[in-house]
Amino acid sequence: MHVDGRCHCGRITYEATALPQLVSLCHCTDCQMLTGSAYRTTVPAAAETFVLKSGEPKHYVKTADSGNRRVHAFCPDCGTPVYSAALGETKTYSLRVGCLRQRDQLRPARQQWCQSALPWVMDLAGVPKLERQ
Repeated sequence: MHVDGRCHCGRITYEATALPQLVSLCHCTDCQMLTGSAYRTTVPAAAETFVLKSGEPKHYVKTADSGNRRVHAFCPDCGTPVYSAALGETKTYSLRVGCLRQRDQLRPARQQWCQSALPWVMDLAGVPKLERQ
């Protein structure tokens, strides 16, 4: 599936071919902290399909509990997380679904690190809903 995305301020724009059947939610505490939210939603895209159209992201290298290191790219102006990738030769980009114009078509297919999930996140059915703030 062809996708295009951008950071909140529009400085960074990109496009890629994503694999919608592999959209995932990650509940690990690192993703909670790096997003400032309850979980992170990502979709993989092969590196050869990823094209940075404008801007240059800033990078942060995170070391996981496993020792694996991942590059996290974000906009240096607005701070929007854009993607992550393995350190070294990148084969796959993990695109942040919230930055993609097609985000409404990218339904999660799995959840991971559920042992770290916040207890309320699995059941939001009873939470009051407002159309706008």
